[in-house]
Amino acid sequence: MATLEDIPIPSISEMTTDEAIEHLRQIRLSRRIKKTSTVSETTIKKKSAAKALPKLSSNDALELLKILGG
Repeated sequence: MATLEDIPIPSISEMTTDEAIEHLRQIRLSRRIKKTSTVSETTIKKKSAAKALPKLSSNDALELLKILGG
């Protein structure tokens, strides 16, 4: 099993100031996630879900309510 000593990266306390800053910069860059537009995705999902549902007549809706109500 791997331990902390097996990691090839030196400790931050052992790095020079410039090395530590560069290391932190690399970590921050690797954590960045590209922000995508979620509005268009949710809008598309809502529209497609609405199209998938058939229109219910009033009688069908009453029967469905009776089934769900117990």
